[in-house]
Amino acid sequence: MSTTNTYRGMDRTALDAAYNNSAAVSGSGAMMQAFGERSAALRASHPGYRELQYGPAPRNRIDYLPADRPGPLLVFIHGGYWQMRSKNDFSFLAAGPLAHGVHVALVGYTLAPDASLTKIVHEVRAAIGYLHGADDLAGVDRQRILVSGWSAGGHLTAMCMEEPGVIGGIAISGIYDLAPMRLCYLNDKLQLTEQEVDALSPLRLPISSKPLALVYGGDELPELQRQSIDFADARDAVPGNRLAALAEHNHFTVLEELAAPDGAITRMVDSMK
Repeated sequence: MSTTNTYRGMDRTALDAAYNNSAAVSGSGAMMQAFGERSAALRASHPGYRELQYGPAPRNRIDYLPADRPGPLLVFIHGGYWQMRSKNDFSFLAAGPLAHGVHVALVGYTLAPDASLTKIVHEVRAAIGYLHGADDLAGVDRQRILVSGWSAGGHLTAMCMEEPGVIGGIAISGIYDLAPMRLCYLNDKLQLTEQEVDALSPLRLPISSKPLALVYGGDELPELQRQSIDFADARDAVPGNRLAALAEHNHFTVLEELAAPDGAITRMVDSMK
C-alpha cells in the first residue's frame, strides 16, 4: 500500500469531512436518541427477548428476539465506526424481519481503542459461530443465517460472509476499503496498521461467492456511496450481487427501510431467506 498521506487526492482535512456522517446529517444526534428509545420499547414488549453471552468481554453479548414461527436468523451488526454505539441502539430494526418470520440477533462487540479492528472482526465472527452452534434457540434454522449491518457493521458483514451457516448478507452504508480510515480522524482510536488495511478491507480480499446486497442512501456522503459502488463492481460476476441506492435517504434514515415490515431492505431480507 502507498505511504502517501492522501487518498484519491484528499488530505486529512478533506477525508475528515468526507467520512463524518454525524456532521453531514442535521439532527443525527436526535435520530440516534430516538433509535435507542424505540429499541428499548421493542425489547420490553417482545415476548421471548433475551440477552445471550458469546464471549468473556463485557460487550460480548447478543440481543435475541425470536420470531413467532420457525424460520431463518438475521444477525445484525451495529455501526459507529467501530468505536461508538451499541447493539442496544438498534433493536427497533428487528420489527421488519420479525413480521416475516425471521428471528433476529443483534451482536455487540468491544469498541476501539479497547480492541483493534482485527479483534473486533474476530469477536463478531465468534458471535456468529456461537449462534450457529446454539441448540437452545427454538425455531431457528441455523443453516439459514443472513448477516446484515450498518456503517461499520456493513464492513463487518462483508468480513463474515464465509462463517458457518451464513447463506447471504445485506450490507448497509458500509466501508469496504479501509485506506481512508487510516488517514482520517477515525484512526485516532482505530490505530490501523498497513497490514490491517490489506487484511481487513473486503475490496482487497477474495470475493465471497455468496449473495450480498449492498445498500446505501441516495443522500449519503459521496465517499460512502462510492465505497458501495466500487465493492459492487468488484462483485459483479457473483450471482445474487446487488447494489441498491435508496432515494431520499441519508446515512441514518436508510435504516427505516429495515425497521418497517414493508421496507425496501426488509423485502431484501425476505427474498434472500
